[in-house]
Amino acid sequence: MRAVITVLGCDRVGIISAVTALLAESNTNILDISQTIMSDIFNMIMIVDLSSCSIDYQELQKRLTEKGKGLGVEIRIQREELFRNMHRI
Repeated sequence: MRAVITVLGCDRVGIISAVTALLAESNTNILDISQTIMSDIFNMIMIVDLSSCSIDYQELQKRLTEKGKGLGVEIRIQREELFRNMHRI
């Protein structure tokens, strides 16, 4: 299963490092990543593969939310099929 992870908030040192470390700890593979900073606003989107993830989806979602709170950013994860269906015209 694949998922879309978004990270949005004020830029600061260590956001990418903290998020990718959490994903590595749970054996979540990053398939694609894009990030940009616009006027001190950090924005990152990742496509990840959850097929080898060592924790269930809800636990990963909880950990990402907690990590976001600690970093002062908002982190969301959505299953890819749900994301695609929500954004289909």
